Amino acid sequence: MAENTYDYVIVGGGSAGAAAAARLSEDPSVTVALLEAGPTDQDKDVILQLNRWMELLESGYDWDYPVEPQEKGNSFMRHARAKVLGGCSSHNSCIAFWPPKEDMDDWEQLGATGWNAENAWPLLKRLETNENDGEHHGKEGPVELMNIPPHDPCGVAILDAAEQAGIPRVEFNSGETVVKGANFFQVNRKQDGTRSSSSVSYLHPIMERENLSILTDTWVREVIFDGDRATGVSVVANAFGKAHTVTANKEIILSAGAIDSPKLLMLSGIGPKAHLAEHGIEARVDSPGVGEHLQDHPEVVIGWDAEKPMIEEGYQFWEIGIFADTLEGTGQQDKEGRPDLMMHYGSVPFDMHTLRQGYPTSENSFVLTPNITHSKSRGTVRLRSKDYRDKPMVDPRYFTDEEGHDMRVAVAGIKLAREIVSQPAMAEWAGEELYPGKDVQTDEEIADYCRRTHNTVYHPAGSVRMGADDDTMSPLDARLRVKGVKGLRVADASVMPELVTVNPNITTMMIGERAADLIKEDNS
Repeated sequence: MAENTYDYVIVGGGSAGAAAAARLSEDPSVTVALLEAGPTDQDKDVILQLNRWMELLESGYDWDYPVEPQEKGNSFMRHARAKVLGGCSSHNSCIAFWPPKEDMDDWEQLGATGWNAENAWPLLKRLETNENDGEHHGKEGPVELMNIPPHDPCGVAILDAAEQAGIPRVEFNSGETVVKGANFFQVNRKQDGTRSSSSVSYLHPIMERENLSILTDTWVREVIFDGDRATGVSVVANAFGKAHTVTANKEIILSAGAIDSPKLLMLSGIGPKAHLAEHGIEARVDSPGVGEHLQDHPEVVIGWDAEKPMIEEGYQFWEIGIFADTLEGTGQQDKEGRPDLMMHYGSVPFDMHTLRQGYPTSENSFVLTPNITHSKSRGTVRLRSKDYRDKPMVDPRYFTDEEGHDMRVAVAGIKLAREIVSQPAMAEWAGEELYPGKDVQTDEEIADYCRRTHNTVYHPAGSVRMGADDDTMSPLDARLRVKGVKGLRVADASVMPELVTVNPNITTMMIGERAADLIKEDNS
């Protein structure tokens, strides 16, 4: 076999790509190359130790994508996208959620045939080793899920206060969708503090597998075609920008994430024809849905000075989730059987967007960060130029939905956070409200604060969605194949027809698992 030639070439060693590479290479008769633009994670404690994750934001392991100026949102926002083996699972806080069954069944209703809960559940079980019991839980999978113990006294008080406000303690990942409930998270973390990222879980144990080549520091410029078949990728793996080709005998799988997968497709001539023409790229496939439908979980923040000392040691310092449905009882539920609001509790200062707006801060504080679980705003990913080194134009278009759903949920989230923290259980902890502050009370005042200071939970998705064969705005079919060409698939969070209600990392690993199954079926 020629050097740099493999049966399968996977672009992106992240949450889905690592899973797909591990599963495909289980067959010793095929060869797999996993290409990652960033370095390995193996010898980097700052990456491997979960409680150091916040150090990675805007670091050398972060593509650090700015957003385009926002009409109704925070233009200072940045999307952290990981530049390291394991992708965002090597970079995030490892909050581990199974997607609600209702979300998966919705995917199928939206045209992603076969992506229902009945098919997804066995894959979730296959990928995990969960310390909780239950027939649906896996005990032999590569990804270790553990419960964060109630070690944080302020966090315990938050949960007590949530109960006093009518939000009960619940078990997460029980198989039942939580519409109203709170608790410490499950996280994908080993007992010694190592994150159970896709790299640690899927790749580290098989680094010596002879038919798997893991090529780090290898940046893909474009997909190469012979006629309408994808046959390889052009890569740069040196300091001089000189490219060489990595060839695929069977298939190429793009797993570069919801920002870089559409970018790479467009650089390869697959995307909106008029947009490609603006950058002198001839359209191989006029696919108007590439880079469209960008979704996210926008989050707002409210913080308090703490009256007692906050914990100094944590598992990852964002350790509690609270779900609620702000339209409950009105007959106007947004998504039947699912909450429209989630908030994370953080035991650290989180003033990265409030301080520049003049709000006070504190070294001893805690925050709640309400986010919109099913944002109705839709954004885009576009090319800045035809140079693969240029950062793409990411325009989430936060809070631009016509019905105002997203801002209504955000404002309701700030009010609910205040209601929780005003309960007797928090009396010993809650000091001054730092941001937005007690003077900000009307819906209009809260909305103005949210627009200026909101962040993201770093969950971009949906920008290369899968859908029905005749859906021209879905660039992929339900088997993740790129329409209009052969031998090319996408497997990462960009394929989601709609972003799941919860933190999506485990769902993205599941996409990698299912992608491998589909590829094996189609190449058998």
